[in-house]
Amino acid sequence: MNKQLTVTKVAFSLAMAGMMMAANADTIKIGFSAVMSGAFGHYGKDMENAAKIAIEEANAQKIKIGGSVANFVLVSEDDQADPRTGVAVAQRLVDAGVAGVVGHFNSGTSIPASKIYASAGIPQISPASSNPQLTAQGFKSTFRIINTDAQMGSYAGSYAVKELKAKRIAVIDDRTAFGQGMADEFSKAVKAAGGTIVSREFTTDKNTDFMSVLTSIKSAKADLVFFGGLDAQAGPMAKQMKQLGLNAPLMGGGGFTTDNFISLAGKDSAEGTLSWEYGLPVDKMPKGKQLEEKMKKKFGTDILAYSPFTYDATWAMINAMAKANSADPKVYLPALAKIDFPGVSGRIAFTNTGDMKYAAASLYKVKNGKWENLLIQQGSK
Repeated sequence: MNKQLTVTKVAFSLAMAGMMMAANADTIKIGFSAVMSGAFGHYGKDMENAAKIAIEEANAQKIKIGGSVANFVLVSEDDQADPRTGVAVAQRLVDAGVAGVVGHFNSGTSIPASKIYASAGIPQISPASSNPQLTAQGFKSTFRIINTDAQMGSYAGSYAVKELKAKRIAVIDDRTAFGQGMADEFSKAVKAAGGTIVSREFTTDKNTDFMSVLTSIKSAKADLVFFGGLDAQAGPMAKQMKQLGLNAPLMGGGGFTTDNFISLAGKDSAEGTLSWEYGLPVDKMPKGKQLEEKMKKKFGTDILAYSPFTYDATWAMINAMAKANSADPKVYLPALAKIDFPGVSGRIAFTNTGDMKYAAASLYKVKNGKWENLLIQQGSK
């Protein structure tokens, strides 16, 4: 009887020790989600690579949180740029016990997913979602590292009228939260600057045949075409504009300043295309070239677009945990809201709505088959 009692006590003690070890585990999960498959998967992969580098660097620094050296682990999910999939992914990340989420890429997935994270009290930092609605919902757990569509659309619309002297402007969007939001803000800025929208068209984010829409725009005698969408569609659009003899320049508000655009459009059709992009050019970012070197060494790739913001978003979360000495979202969320540090892309600090305090934007133009920076719009808020 005594022997059985001793065995039972030992078993109980071992079980309790196991539970205590689990409770005091130093593994901290950080969720990541973006589109990582299909026509836009290259954006998500670029972002995930930067998050992996940030996690690797944090682990090498042996950061102590709650008295233990933290072992950060990235839990990645492909949201397929689909709102319903994004919600399902968000719930899986919550169920997996992540301390925070870096993502999503598309505004159309970030916005519905943010409700899941907010309900669970888990911080979300998007490195790429620009629709103003994301932070306008009022969730204290929602942040972004880039400009909003309102800022970018204002820059683009004003430049089109005041600097390019465009008088008859056509606008196309891909009906996503990003594309439509950007096109709406651009249109507002054009009208505010005294310009005229002669045609407002739309497509879908899956379509690559724009002949009908472009024929209508040509008939309207547009002298500039603005597209709210990404490179996988902007490239074919530029090519078809050339084929139709539509000589108006194509402009974007973020999303197609990539080599992929030039490859899809073809060098001749791409020439002269204008595109506003988030943040500073990589070579003008405080530590942009260093990050690019790390990307090349580890993954064999250059920075595509949003990797600097993803790297900074990941570090914002880690720095907040370290400052609060806790990975509990309830404890470190206030520290995240007040974070202020020099990131790869620039100074990282948030307004009380979760938007960036110091957001930059850059205008590029394709010249001789390459994107060339024309100007930088540096703002503070």
